[in-house]
Amino acid sequence: MIDMELVGVRIEAPANTPCVLLREQVGDQRILPIFVGPSEAQAIVLALDGVVTPRPMTHDLIVNLLRDLGATLDAVVVTELREKTFLAELHLTRAGVVTVVSCRPSDAIAVAARLGTPIRASEAVLNVAGIRPPDEDAEQEEVVEEFREFIENINPEDFL
Repeated sequence: MIDMELVGVRIEAPANTPCVLLREQVGDQRILPIFVGPSEAQAIVLALDGVVTPRPMTHDLIVNLLRDLGATLDAVVVTELREKTFLAELHLTRAGVVTVVSCRPSDAIAVAARLGTPIRASEAVLNVAGIRPPDEDAEQEEVVEEFREFIENINPEDFL
């Protein structure tokens, strides 16, 4: 399993669809985009912003249940991508017994964001859906090289 960082939630245009962005913490720092529903996106953003609602929302209820039952959420794992749908698990411990609960990644991430629980992804998921960030140094070097070629080949007549 690979440790991930919850980068945030953004809206993808033109469909106006919320997308959670997870980033690999070491190695290639691949980005794992997971499209989520608007209410799940809102729940994640509220948790990231530390907003406490007057009444518990669904994910707050899950956190309260875990605490009241004496369970800890050890990790959230994005385990699989099956037919364009991500699958996830909650890894819980209660009284020394480990339990794994299947769930939607958006719900798992919303709970993890409230508890500060580690988020992980399987190597297989990252290999299929992970996006490598652009190499900014290489892009800048390419722009500089194009400009250099432009300067070397420019003629005064080009400005007339």
